Amino acid sequence: MNDDKQPPEGNPWMKSLLIWVGILVALAMFVAMFDRPGRTAVSDGISYSEFIQKVDEGAVKKVDITGNVASGTFGDDKTFRTYLPDDTSMISQRLVDKGVSVTMKPEERQSIWLIILYQSLPFLLIIGIAIFIMRQMQKNAGSGAMGFGKSRARMLTQKEGRVTFDDVAGIDEAREELQEIVDFLKDPSKFARLGGKIPKGALLVGSPGTGKTLLARAIAGEANVPFFTISGSDFVEMFVGVGASRVRDMFEQAKKNAPCIVFIDEIDAVGRHRGAGLGNGNDEREQTLNQLLVEMDGFEANEGIIIVAATNRPDVLDPALLRPGRFDRQVVVPRPDIEGREKILAVHMKKTPLAPDVDARTIARGTPGFSGADLANLVNEAALLAARKGKRLVAMLEFEEAKDKVMMGAERKSMVMTEDEKKATAYHEAGHALVSLHVDGCDPLHKVTIIPRGRALGVTWNLPDRDRYSMSMKQMKARLALCFGGRIAEQLIYGMDSLNTGASNDIQQATDMARAMVMEYGMSEKLGWLRYRDNQDEVFLGHSVARSQTVSEETARLIDQEVRRLVEEGEATARKVLTDNLHELHRLAEALLEYETLSGEESKRAIAGEDIGRDDAGSKKTPALGTGGSSIPKTRRPGIGGPAAQGA
Repeated sequence: MNDDKQPPEGNPWMKSLLIWVGILVALAMFVAMFDRPGRTAVSDGISYSEFIQKVDEGAVKKVDITGNVASGTFGDDKTFRTYLPDDTSMISQRLVDKGVSVTMKPEERQSIWLIILYQSLPFLLIIGIAIFIMRQMQKNAGSGAMGFGKSRARMLTQKEGRVTFDDVAGIDEAREELQEIVDFLKDPSKFARLGGKIPKGALLVGSPGTGKTLLARAIAGEANVPFFTISGSDFVEMFVGVGASRVRDMFEQAKKNAPCIVFIDEIDAVGRHRGAGLGNGNDEREQTLNQLLVEMDGFEANEGIIIVAATNRPDVLDPALLRPGRFDRQVVVPRPDIEGREKILAVHMKKTPLAPDVDARTIARGTPGFSGADLANLVNEAALLAARKGKRLVAMLEFEEAKDKVMMGAERKSMVMTEDEKKATAYHEAGHALVSLHVDGCDPLHKVTIIPRGRALGVTWNLPDRDRYSMSMKQMKARLALCFGGRIAEQLIYGMDSLNTGASNDIQQATDMARAMVMEYGMSEKLGWLRYRDNQDEVFLGHSVARSQTVSEETARLIDQEVRRLVEEGEATARKVLTDNLHELHRLAEALLEYETLSGEESKRAIAGEDIGRDDAGSKKTPALGTGGSSIPKTRRPGIGGPAAQGA
């Protein structure tokens, strides 16, 4: 670790004040130097001819002559001052002849060195202020003209909040892969004895919020070495050559503090494929990438410098950046499983006073697909809700409300729904819930509500029993039937003429899933195990564009037929369930109108005609009318969005 102590910086406000005071003093002295001859002309000065006239008239009483300046008093005691010719002997004799009291004084002459110093002081002061300002611009690398090519990397030492592997939970495999980097930084000779070389670079790959930056800081914290952090976008500027200069300066700083870690966040901003630019490809970004490649594995060895980078898009990186000798180790930082989520929640709950009923395991089970940042946000939202209610402890109720808010959106309370809209929403959500309870392959029903949240008027929420990494054809067909439960329930109750636009999100989900089953997952016997759609994100001319594989007209027609078949099968399954259990549909819709929100177990009791066991019926005022489908991201969408407003 670097032991050089940086001098504490003074107060910026005081520095600015001193600079302005110095500038004002220099200007004052500059003006005084050139204004000096004018100061001798006082308000009572007279001309030489007038002075001679007064002497001839006998009006002058006393005269003091110093050099070429004569001053004195008239007979009425008024003072005067004038300039005399170089030869003062004639005028002095004339004064004596008129009986005037004359006093001759030698002229006071200053040292030539004092005059030079006095005249040069303003210039020296101005030059000193200019040098000070230029040095300040150079210190702030990249913020001024003099530091334009300097690196913007910030060095974080362990005094600024040390992070260790104890603060990183839920990604044990990634920690194990990076542990040997920590061992190398602590004891490099351990690997050198066996001829081993530590990887020069580690690329952390994962979804946003999974903890890539936190993991990089934990490596530096465990090894107790300096940590440089910079973003990929900080290298690239509009001027060619600036990015390469910043790369060189960054490595120069790292060499002075070796062993150390250099962390480059969002490296895909500068490390994309070369040759995809316009013209001859010799643009600023590619020059920066070339310099980075040279610094990482050039002729000059960068011993003791570990490069750790993070990206969400490893597929767009240049192959030369990923070869052995550069980023030769890719560490996948995945979304945590239920065990990992429980550990992450425990870390974030340390500073939060919890009620006895809070169970991290239950919260972890109800948050599949959440990243570490999502879980931190969940704990924070629960704490804010408890503080808003004036509570001293955060209870399980606040965590449930926070989870609903994060996954489904905030409750909309600005307007009140009409009874017809509320009833239509209740039957729509009851249709989704009933299908999920009767169709084998659907995830267990967790919650159903007709309280508008986000863009949806209601939400049916299904949660899997465990973390799921793939879906079978049976589960996907059950999901298709679940998508059409709401629309068919409205059709059975109100008829075809009363259908609204609220099922647009359900239809979109069903169509996308059926098309993926046919074109990507090989779940069609007629089309076989072929892929009819390429990756949708291809890099061309530096941009990500969609590209689809061209198929024949006959194949395209067959794809449409298979997609329609799967959708119609799901629709038929949902229709049969709701038609055979129409009485259960009415019971569940009535319970939703009464209680507005039901859990999975409460929904089962309502369908069976049993008492739900709650006394809060009608206690909530129905919030505002929604404006669209569910706003929950598809990556962790828990249920089916409810009907939307007309014209959405």
